[in-house]
Amino acid sequence: MNVDRMLHKVYHLLSLTSPHSLPFKPLHFPSVLSLSHLRPRRSPYDSVRPIRTSTAVMATSRLRNLVPANNFASEDASGGGASKGPVSSTTATTALDDEEDATLAVRYRLPPQEIKDIVDAPPLPALSFSPYRDKILFLKRRALPPLTELARPEEKLAGVRIDGKCNTRTRMSFYSGIGIHQLLPNGTLGPEIEVRGFPDGAKINFVTWSPDGRHLAFTIRFDEGETSTSKLRVWVAQVETGIARPLFKSEDIFLNAMFDNFVWVNDSSLLVCTIPQSRGDPPKKPLVPFGPKIQSNEQKNTIQVRTFQDLLKDEYDEDLFDYYTTSQLVLASLDGAVKEIGPPAVYTSMNPSPDQKYLLISSIHRPYSFIVPCGRFPKKVDVWTADGKFVRELCDLPLAEDIPIAFSSVRKGKRSINWRADKPSTLYWVETQDEGDAKVEVSPRDIIYTQPAEPLEGEGPTVLHKVDLRYGGISWSDDSLALVYESWYKTRRTRTWVISPGSNDVSPRILFDRSSEDVYSDPGSPMLRRTPAGTYVLAKVKKENEEGTYLLLNGNGATPEGNIPFLDLFDINTGNKERIWKSDKEKYYETVVALMPDEKEGDLPIDHLKILTSKESKTENTQYSILSWPEKKAVQITDFPHPYPQLASLQKELVKYQRKDGVQLTATLYLPPGFDPSRDGPLPCLFWSYPGEFKSKDAAGQVRGSPNEFAGIGPTSALLWLARRFAILSGPTIPIIGEGDAEANDSYVEQLVASAEAAVEEVVRRGVAHPDKIAVGGHSYGAFMTANLLAHAPHLFSCGIARSGAYNRTLTPFGFQNEDRTLWEATSTYVEMSPFLSANKIKKPILLIHGEEDNNSGTLTMQSDRFFNALKGHGALSRLVILPFESHGYAARESIMHVLWESDRWLQKYCVSDTSNVNADSDASKKENLGTGSTDSESKPVAASGGGGPEASNSGHEGFDSLPIINC
Repeated sequence: MNVDRMLHKVYHLLSLTSPHSLPFKPLHFPSVLSLSHLRPRRSPYDSVRPIRTSTAVMATSRLRNLVPANNFASEDASGGGASKGPVSSTTATTALDDEEDATLAVRYRLPPQEIKDIVDAPPLPALSFSPYRDKILFLKRRALPPLTELARPEEKLAGVRIDGKCNTRTRMSFYSGIGIHQLLPNGTLGPEIEVRGFPDGAKINFVTWSPDGRHLAFTIRFDEGETSTSKLRVWVAQVETGIARPLFKSEDIFLNAMFDNFVWVNDSSLLVCTIPQSRGDPPKKPLVPFGPKIQSNEQKNTIQVRTFQDLLKDEYDEDLFDYYTTSQLVLASLDGAVKEIGPPAVYTSMNPSPDQKYLLISSIHRPYSFIVPCGRFPKKVDVWTADGKFVRELCDLPLAEDIPIAFSSVRKGKRSINWRADKPSTLYWVETQDEGDAKVEVSPRDIIYTQPAEPLEGEGPTVLHKVDLRYGGISWSDDSLALVYESWYKTRRTRTWVISPGSNDVSPRILFDRSSEDVYSDPGSPMLRRTPAGTYVLAKVKKENEEGTYLLLNGNGATPEGNIPFLDLFDINTGNKERIWKSDKEKYYETVVALMPDEKEGDLPIDHLKILTSKESKTENTQYSILSWPEKKAVQITDFPHPYPQLASLQKELVKYQRKDGVQLTATLYLPPGFDPSRDGPLPCLFWSYPGEFKSKDAAGQVRGSPNEFAGIGPTSALLWLARRFAILSGPTIPIIGEGDAEANDSYVEQLVASAEAAVEEVVRRGVAHPDKIAVGGHSYGAFMTANLLAHAPHLFSCGIARSGAYNRTLTPFGFQNEDRTLWEATSTYVEMSPFLSANKIKKPILLIHGEEDNNSGTLTMQSDRFFNALKGHGALSRLVILPFESHGYAARESIMHVLWESDRWLQKYCVSDTSNVNADSDASKKENLGTGSTDSESKPVAASGGGGPEASNSGHEGFDSLPIINC
């Protein structure tokens, strides 16, 4: 079917459907701009982007594409199973020629069946252990949500996206059911008790245990049609029976889940943020504004901020933000008693004291800001009694627009205010001595204070400890022991102090002083145990007939052979260690997840120790076991099925190689099941990574991760292409090193290319990757990497896939990623690192994908739009896919399936088949330059086939979306 006939059908549909009567926000199609399939009779500068067409055409086309997610299973997206050669992709129902349809993109597409089956595999449940570790919740999860959920109206206010109908954050996932299992004395699980009592189809969120473990609290909401969801109600369930009921008898009390939502105050009552019952309809936007939008800096303040998104724009936005975020706190008992406490306000956190007598209440208030998100708005912290009576104000911090962009800079005034975990009702906090500016040299830099909730008259705060780096937290034990952490990003230095909070006679001493980059020297983290008050303190262990204070250090165990996790018994006084457990390093990867003590308080006897461990291998899914001393006998408590048995026999290897400057590099190499390089020859290869910054070559060359970890495959993971007979080089290390006073990014391009050359040379040397069929890809900063490699190392890769990246660093002038210099301080670095400014050098096919609603700082959708225009202006073979309603990461099933279809099509066409018409000089250049260090960035322009026309952050490693989440 040609384009004219297709448009005639659209026109015919317009006569049958009126867009003005649509009862919901219409669905968009992915917007696609492509230079790879331009029809000869059209201008080489033309491209089709349906989302930008007229309103009538747009509404009708979207309406035609409303397909329930469960209907997708019946659509044949590809041929049969995996084969040993490249597989050509046939698409779902379509009347258009594949080439035209790929360009026009009038519908969402499905990837080949072998990829689709893995993505649609049922997700494993999340796990949550009771306070006393005697019961386990299995929180059942759904598969990918339909696009209709993302299409619901949302407000973008002060860095927050709000579902006004639910009065929650938008894009909120949920559980579909709760199962309770008793952990029996022999370590096995008892039969499941299903939490019941709520209607079918309920969406469950915010599941929490009561302090005594006898009740659960959670929220329930329901879909109200395809485009709306009800407000949240709080429910409670008896753990013993699983019977659930609403917490509030009144049907007019709803949860406000914009910030904090609810918290158990004691075993039988909860403090809940509710929507004020006196609240009316949302404020209406005035047809005529009150005046112009004005920002002023007549005081000549120096204010540098990153590229925050979704900020307030005017007074109407301020009113709307107040409307949705203002809560009324309600104290509700399980017996039905309800009491409003405090005035309505924008409450952001509620924290009961360990003795349940006080509440630490945080709120934000006006004046708001148009240049920073709500986390920097004026913040007030008060102490109340548990029944809501005001005790005192701890602080009222002003608007913080002026936090310096230098790393390790913080807000002025009190911060990290919290209750001591080892005391009934003692507060502690930190105050900076450098005005929050990391560039100011001062000693001490931070001071930690403590004070009772209700101090005596004239009793000021007590100085607990002073640090010269930036404060990083405290692990409490008792008056004789606490650990204080400090660190400094610029030098990567990290220190741990031993202090005695209850004694001024005992001098603080340094326990560990090391580089945070040096994973080989990491001693591990002290394990915590739960107290009867529900707080967590350092777990002290006692040995029979021996004196001493022992802690348990749980470490990753990084070694040159990979991580070998361990558990050490550590004498805090002498520094002596005894390794009481470590992972099997031959076949399995095991970790310590949590302590499972029988004792409710006091030191833990070493012979009664009990821990929860996880165990997995390259091909065996993660399972959980209880390991008990002194026999160290493990009893497995889960038996999760393999999520994708078709890849159960995949091959995985941790490979090591060297960059030309001597830096040791590593990568994880995955090969398809049954592949034999001597028999099958080299494969097409997908190189997927994410650069990182380091201060030393030695640290950059250290091995991270384990060759025995299970290959978890998320819905957009590069590992999906194992099912398409690709070799996958996952997470090849791309260290950008700046030793001493050198800035790492000043040599970003050189180090990036050298790392990629070394990785490509290694897989070619091994005979597993064809040198002319290696594609490069990445997400976010990995997309930035991808574009730079295609610009500066065209001899290495056949094509690239760049998702949700930022390509023009002049649009992020006050820093990006780990760069804290401004554009004006490091102009040449910003320019040289920007692939946008090297668009004329990109000669290999590049696929750009971006969420239309990307709210990540720095990666505005405009970045991909403008980069594509730059590529188009130089005749680069390129394609831009904009995903409606999607943010920085992609969520909806339709979007994810389409991303996979686009990516697979790109790889099959420009990596496997190599139809990009790249001139022969490029292939010769690749063979000459592998391992030589040449970047070949001066290749001649290449005509595109068919026309010749013109940050949060995902890891480069495989995703673990299919694995259960543990909440201990």
